[in-house]
Amino acid sequence: MNISFPSYNCYYSHNISSNLQHQHSISITAASNAHHHPNIINSTSGETNQQQPNHHHCHSAVTVRASAVKSSATSDGVYDAVTSPAAKSLRTLLASPGIHLGPACFDALSAKLVERAGFDFCFTTGFGISAARLGLPDTGLISYGEMVDQGRQITEAVSIPVIGDGDNGYGNPMNVKRTVKGYIRAGFAGIILEDQVSPKACGHTQGRKVVSREEAVIRIKAAVDARTESGADIVIVARTDSRQAVSLEESLWRSRALIDAGADVLFIDALASKEEMIAFCEISPLVPKMANMLEGGGRTPILSPIELADVGYKLVAYPLSLMGVSIRAMQDALLAIKGGRIPSSGSMPSFEEIKEILGFNTYYEEEIQYSIKTSQPRLERGYSPTSNSSYSIQSSAQNEPEIRNRSAQDPVPEVIIPEIYSNYVRDGSKGPFSGIWSRKLRVRITGRDGFERLDVRIPAGFLEGITNIVPALVGINIKELLDDAALEEGGKQLLDFNDSMGDRIQVFLE
Repeated sequence: MNISFPSYNCYYSHNISSNLQHQHSISITAASNAHHHPNIINSTSGETNQQQPNHHHCHSAVTVRASAVKSSATSDGVYDAVTSPAAKSLRTLLASPGIHLGPACFDALSAKLVERAGFDFCFTTGFGISAARLGLPDTGLISYGEMVDQGRQITEAVSIPVIGDGDNGYGNPMNVKRTVKGYIRAGFAGIILEDQVSPKACGHTQGRKVVSREEAVIRIKAAVDARTESGADIVIVARTDSRQAVSLEESLWRSRALIDAGADVLFIDALASKEEMIAFCEISPLVPKMANMLEGGGRTPILSPIELADVGYKLVAYPLSLMGVSIRAMQDALLAIKGGRIPSSGSMPSFEEIKEILGFNTYYEEEIQYSIKTSQPRLERGYSPTSNSSYSIQSSAQNEPEIRNRSAQDPVPEVIIPEIYSNYVRDGSKGPFSGIWSRKLRVRITGRDGFERLDVRIPAGFLEGITNIVPALVGINIKELLDDAALEEGGKQLLDFNDSMGDRIQVFLE
């Protein structure tokens, strides 16, 4: 039994209904013992194989080649089947042997962690997004706009295909079409659409209600039409909640109807036993089935991946693992902080690990490509408590030979520093600091060893520059001190204190 995340160079579409209207020409190569889908065209005879498979699942390898009539992006950024790598990757996964496990993410960070862990795809969870984005239960409170916005951030953060939770399409069939097109533009490889009424809710909670059979089928047909109109190939996962709302028999009937409507993957939520799961997977065995392993105690029994594969499932969602452990970890951390401690080193990654996960190192490497050098003088930022050298205005060209040797005709951007800026702004100009630009602030720093660290004069209006030079002045309202001070002969001392390093910091108005 294969339980893996292989990457095969094949592309699969079961094309079970003429309603799909996919623009593909398909050729199929299969092992001699493979079961043929009843509506797949045999590449050798060109005839439709009507043989019904007599086994409840099939794991034989299938190689499929597809070519689309269109191959360029449309004006609104929606890509067709050939140029949509996310949907193509997901269809490749569906065609590959074995069962494939997909944790559910709820934001860009959790999606990145899924990818870093080695998974080849993931789901989004409306339950988790509602919790993370709104702090509210999954009871239909979150909107289409919020879900598609969160989804766009997720798909942009990873390179693996993402199957998005499209809830019930957020309205009638026209709303379903808008939802599908929006999810395509957001970069989703697949979309899950269910047959619940509005407001919908988690399928494992109480009070589930579903729309009529006819409306459930029409929703999937509308989704297929939206996909065709977009020239895209997003995978449509049809979900029914009728097992809890009505009966097992109703959910099996709807599953068959949803296949005929053009669904690519089937999903009955909240099946109550392994026997019910087997009955579900016996319906059109070559159509991929999705299982939902609700961690923490849902209505569906938790089976191992091997058991699920044996039953006949192709995809498995784990909707609450990341959200659940995040909640518990945050609760434990808050208890520690409340008790005057910080979380133990074993309970969280180091700062360096966090930076690596978020991509700081990659950012810094790329940032070097866009660094800008200038021969204009610059103001050195900050001072070192352990350095005996005073800080002053220096020319970067002294330390950069390649700039010093540059042709005099080369354009050089003008860098505004306090001395230059002070020539532009005078008492007669307008601005919040126009009345004090003619004055000077003198900043002196004497180390705890008695040696002078810094002695610099800058225009009094350059207040942000002062905090760049001396971070210890952050949070001090120097503007208020200037307003209260009278210009006295010989200058006036505004500040005199020792910072956390023991250095003496003095600020004078001259």
